[in-house]
Amino acid sequence: MSLPTPRRPLRAHLLLPVAVATLGGVLAAQTIGRDPRYLGPLLAFALLLFAPSLVGRWRMRKLLMSGDVERVIGTWEGSIGRVPHRDTMAPLLQATAYAAYGWIEAARRALERALRGPAWEAALEQRLFVETLLDAFEGDREAAVRKASTLEGLPMPRAGLLARRRIALLRGGLSALARAFAHSSQKGDARLLAKAASASPLVHWAMRYAAAIVAVDWGRGGEVAQLLSDAPVWPAQSAFCEYHHELLRRVGHDLQIAV
Repeated sequence: MSLPTPRRPLRAHLLLPVAVATLGGVLAAQTIGRDPRYLGPLLAFALLLFAPSLVGRWRMRKLLMSGDVERVIGTWEGSIGRVPHRDTMAPLLQATAYAAYGWIEAARRALERALRGPAWEAALEQRLFVETLLDAFEGDREAAVRKASTLEGLPMPRAGLLARRRIALLRGGLSALARAFAHSSQKGDARLLAKAASASPLVHWAMRYAAAIVAVDWGRGGEVAQLLSDAPVWPAQSAFCEYHHELLRRVGHDLQIAV
């Protein structure tokens, strides 16, 4: 049984919001041109219109950067309950969050709860993402590199240009992460990890710890403290707790030898 293919939205439906926004901008500019006194009220209106969305995105980014995976999953509960194929996708989404924050055992348990079937097979990209992170953190470096490479080779989903660029960036960042944990980083991986960390707050810290490993391997230990300076205090359940202390200890030891 195959999953139903989502219907593509009509071109008119895609262009209508853009046309309305453009028309609104033109009318506002004309109004301000005729009477500059309208500038203040129009700016206030625009702020009221867009502020809730911006504040919501800022709060979510702040939460994702906090490293509090239980709160992150808690905020998703309402949405997770409404996703299609809940018995498969709900545990898979939970596993994604746990893996992104280094909670290896919790992520594995969540994967085990996921119902196998058509939805599981269709979620190949999501599974490869989770399994690459877990393999890298568990020390199965070759498997992590292999799965990351498979993920990069998958066809791009049908999406807008910006979405495809972001997907390509995160896939490339995941490959750079796998290479970092395998201590086989390539030139340019540090920059790729930095871009991926900025692009997605969910994997921000995973990418930052990978970048710290690259810095150590390439003899740039002085960058490690800056990369980890604003990291959360990780609980013992997270592999990041061990990575954090080990990387700082390693850098401190190297600096003492240099002195």
